[in-house]
Amino acid sequence: MKINADFDKRVLVHSADMEWLNSPMAGVSRRPLDRVGDEVARATTIVKYEPGSKFSPHVHTGGEEIIVLEGVFQDEHGDYGVGSYIRNPPQSSHTPGSKPGCVIFVKLWQFDPEDRTHVRLNTKHMKSVPAAHQPGVYITPLYIDEREEVNLQQWKAGTEVSIKLEHGAEVLVLDGSISESGELLTKHSWLRVPAGESISAVAGDTGATLWLKMNHLADVREQIALVEAI
Repeated sequence: MKINADFDKRVLVHSADMEWLNSPMAGVSRRPLDRVGDEVARATTIVKYEPGSKFSPHVHTGGEEIIVLEGVFQDEHGDYGVGSYIRNPPQSSHTPGSKPGCVIFVKLWQFDPEDRTHVRLNTKHMKSVPAAHQPGVYITPLYIDEREEVNLQQWKAGTEVSIKLEHGAEVLVLDGSISESGELLTKHSWLRVPAGESISAVAGDTGATLWLKMNHLADVREQIALVEAI
């Protein structure tokens, strides 16, 4: 299966307008944003757990990155409310579910295969810092290494932002809105920008809160090759 699988093209998905598709697990549905592969896939997805639903215990061979959008996501390691940021590295395992129900943004098979770093952050309890050389932007760092940088950004109303992206980026609007390249991105809109391009955007009347991931598309073909080899 291939969905938005040309990583040389800019892609914008308004996920709130998509239908929920059933997953193989009862009570769990999803909105695919990009995907290469079938049930084992390099994938970016918004996933909904109905109250009381859960997956069977499993190992994340290629790693899993999560941000909780609604409700409470749970596994044997803890309960994660809205704004929680989780990285389950390759070869980690868990039994995910949600007693009250939840909606999460999930990225699979997008790690360095040697990464073994677990991350579990409650961003509601983290402080943001003013962005250097960008008035009106406040940043909460979530993760950084030699191949990627992930953060939350808060843009005040009307703030204009331009970011040059040598190795690509993804943006998920968590709250508020931005206008970018003539398109209005609202809550849970997702934008993927290829390497060598830029994001030039302005925050809406109520500002915006964004999840931003940069530089990680440099090795996307290696990630796809790992999935296709299975």
